Amino acid sequence: MREKARDKRRIEDIISYSENVTRLVENVTYDEFVKDIAIYYGTMKNVEIVGEAAYMLTKEFKALHPETPWDFVQGMRHVLVHDYANVSSQTLFDTATKDVPEIRRQAQKYLAETDWESWCKS
Repeated sequence: MREKARDKRRIEDIISYSENVTRLVENVTYDEFVKDIAIYYGTMKNVEIVGEAAYMLTKEFKALHPETPWDFVQGMRHVLVHDYANVSSQTLFDTATKDVPEIRRQAQKYLAETDWESWCKS
């Protein structure tokens, strides 16, 4: 039950940190992205945190929402943490500009539609 109580916070984190990603890459070209280390590494860290929050969600919560590519989100986090030297800047840029906004939309939907009181008691 305790872990389920943390799911709401994890979803809020996914939303918050994915918003950071969007702000960082908004109106930024790929060339600008790779040349600006603050944008590049800020994006990397925030994508990592989104992945960590997804990783920490309960299996039950993720199973209820199979439309979100949880394995991809968590996998990206693992690559950023454990294989950071081999991160493809193009993959990171594509993730930030294409995947993260959709993950945020899904998380916002889950936050709004989940009966958190019942979820924590189940």
